[in-house]
Amino acid sequence: MKHFKTITEMYKTNGFPPPENPLLGVLTFEDIKGCNFVYSEFTLGFYKIALKKMKSGTLMYGKTKYDSDTGSMFFMKPDQIIQMNDIELEDNGFIIFIDEDYLINHPLHATIKKYGYFDYEANEALHLSPKEEETIWNLFNKIREEYYNNQDNLSREIMIGYIESILKYSSRFYNRQFLNRTILSGTIISKFTEILNAYFESGNLQKHGLPTVKYMASQLSLSAGYLSDLLKQETGRTAIDHIHLALIIEAKNILMSTDNTVAETAFQLGFENPPYFSRLFKKAVGITPTEYRNQFLN
Repeated sequence: MKHFKTITEMYKTNGFPPPENPLLGVLTFEDIKGCNFVYSEFTLGFYKIALKKMKSGTLMYGKTKYDSDTGSMFFMKPDQIIQMNDIELEDNGFIIFIDEDYLINHPLHATIKKYGYFDYEANEALHLSPKEEETIWNLFNKIREEYYNNQDNLSREIMIGYIESILKYSSRFYNRQFLNRTILSGTIISKFTEILNAYFESGNLQKHGLPTVKYMASQLSLSAGYLSDLLKQETGRTAIDHIHLALIIEAKNILMSTDNTVAETAFQLGFENPPYFSRLFKKAVGITPTEYRNQFLN
């Protein structure tokens, strides 16, 4: 599998026109019309933001197929695996490549990692409405205009500002996408609860400890980031919050129905560290496990 360490290397290998800046690539599909990707499977050493419309072929990153039914945006962080087979693109699309070094000494160098959709899977792409697509295109065209306009000492700051605006608008549009998929959200929440209950009832808490968000997401065929953001938008709680909430309910049942000590309850729930369990319980309930049990004793 090929790893493209730099933007320039990727451009040169695939026959793209040379980048104006080795740390920032700005392309439309028209720019690379007639070019063919030499490698069908590769990784990039830099960020990628793309608005893609595909006529044919398959695109995957991670282990998931890209949903190309509509014009969609997706976001990739460095070192994610991309697979492309027999790709034919529509003329209307763009790609922005950003080397981390381009962001050094700018706040986006740190904050870009806070945009959770860089960890989403391909089938969790952002599907834009026509108005939203127009907004993104307007920002991209401002970047492109600056990119090809004899870059000076202010160009980097201006272009990063527009890139940051694309990321912020994308966060807003993802929130809309979550809200518009309320049926999906409700189904996911129900399935999430079913999987948690099955995990508890199977004895996996004792064998493997608390289920991770990654485990729960894999059971739902979602990425951990997308699952957590979906639940947060729908319920106000993240995936880990839901896991802890279910755990606290189970802990209350044990405390009320058995004579187990707090430590024994913690071990039964998969905690190797009883004090951590007590802190988590108090944070959620407002009192310690012992105080919770005692308030029901005569």
